[in-house]
Amino acid sequence: MIRRGWWLPGLMVCCMLPMLAVRADPSSAGGQATGSPMVARITLDGPIGPAAAEYFGDASQRAQADGAVAIVLQIDTPGGLSDSMRQIIARMLASRIPVLVYVAPGGARAASAGTYILYAGQLAAMAPATHLGAATPVALGGTTPMPLPKANKPPASAGSSAPANPVKSGDDAESHKVLNDAIAYIRSLAQLRGRNAAWAEQAVRGAATLTASEAAKEHVIDFVANDMTDLLAKSDGRKVQVGERSVTLQLRGATVRDYAPGARTRFLAIITNPTIAYLLLLGGILGLGLEATHPGAMLPGIVGAICLLVGLYALQLLPVNYAGLALMALGIGLLVAEAVNPTVGALGVGGLVSFVIGSVMLMKTGVPGYAVNLGVIAGIAAGFAALLGSIVWLVFHARRARPFIGDVAMLADTGQLLQAVEADGEGWIMLHGERWRVHSDTALPEGARVRVVSRQGLLLRVEPAQAETSVS
Repeated sequence: MIRRGWWLPGLMVCCMLPMLAVRADPSSAGGQATGSPMVARITLDGPIGPAAAEYFGDASQRAQADGAVAIVLQIDTPGGLSDSMRQIIARMLASRIPVLVYVAPGGARAASAGTYILYAGQLAAMAPATHLGAATPVALGGTTPMPLPKANKPPASAGSSAPANPVKSGDDAESHKVLNDAIAYIRSLAQLRGRNAAWAEQAVRGAATLTASEAAKEHVIDFVANDMTDLLAKSDGRKVQVGERSVTLQLRGATVRDYAPGARTRFLAIITNPTIAYLLLLGGILGLGLEATHPGAMLPGIVGAICLLVGLYALQLLPVNYAGLALMALGIGLLVAEAVNPTVGALGVGGLVSFVIGSVMLMKTGVPGYAVNLGVIAGIAAGFAALLGSIVWLVFHARRARPFIGDVAMLADTGQLLQAVEADGEGWIMLHGERWRVHSDTALPEGARVRVVSRQGLLLRVEPAQAETSVS
């Protein structure tokens, strides 16, 4: 027996079948099958540092999550920190999608750390009027060994891993370790991507450089591209290795989406600027100093503590020379000692010299883009010098000035008797707006001008003021 109402479920199923068919059609899945592929562009413009490494890591993760088929890493950098460079390269090698490194726009460069990053990309391209190279590492002290091959000595073969110039007796072993490690690193990247390993070694050992067209001829890059459209067109159809798999790029007509740095990355880029970190450190010290001399003001102490902590956080991310930091601390301490216990200027001059030398030494020299602006150092030093000169001038002026307080100042003052005083008697005078009891050996009328001779407790001994006019 058929129950009433059987037709209602059947009608609902019939109505849903067309909807299910449309959803199952791959051509309607968000336009993915018919839409153009998306390429993410990440731009590194400036020195390679902690902010750049964090920006690339965050942007590359977002690009992969958004379904990008490739990443174009557009760079224009003078170089930067080795640790940050290695973090970027590690993320490039671990990326699930190809990374195309593009030196652009015209006039840009991929120097020092930028050369390593260029070698790490699955594809490497440069815009016209760009250059790369000069990838010699900077030693800790700021000096870098750059042993060039001798004219009568053949260059090392491309497959050789031995250093062209072995360490000799008396050479700086630590510098050679840094140099040889950098050579091995860039050679490994060149061999991974099938690029010119011999020139890569010369870029590290001898600071060699190439223009865009020369780099293409030397097989350092894959091609020269005029712009992003040309880059994608020339990359289309090329096979690259992504991890263990081979990928054929399908980039012709792809849309390009720019991934800008986030607020945290922009803030990190600001505070890791060496000059900003330097000013934050000094601002923090000044704020805490004002709070110490003006207890209860609150605002200088709060602002100073924040600036000091942010500055110290930035310094631990930067290539700081701790000898320079110690000299700065010594200089500030001597300047404070001069202000608290003024001398003839010996402490102040020593503190100023120590502060300036420490400021110049604060950042390890030679790292591109990571040095404190010398103009800022000179301005702050001039301010400290002016303050020191003012303190010394005030000290000498105070030593020559007439005393204003104490018994010495009182002996030089005169006052007017408020009442007549008999011989060897006592009375009252007005001195500095105060009433004092006085004793005089001679009789004096009311209103007479008297000079203080000595003081015994609260009693002043006086004599007629005319007595001092006889000495002339």
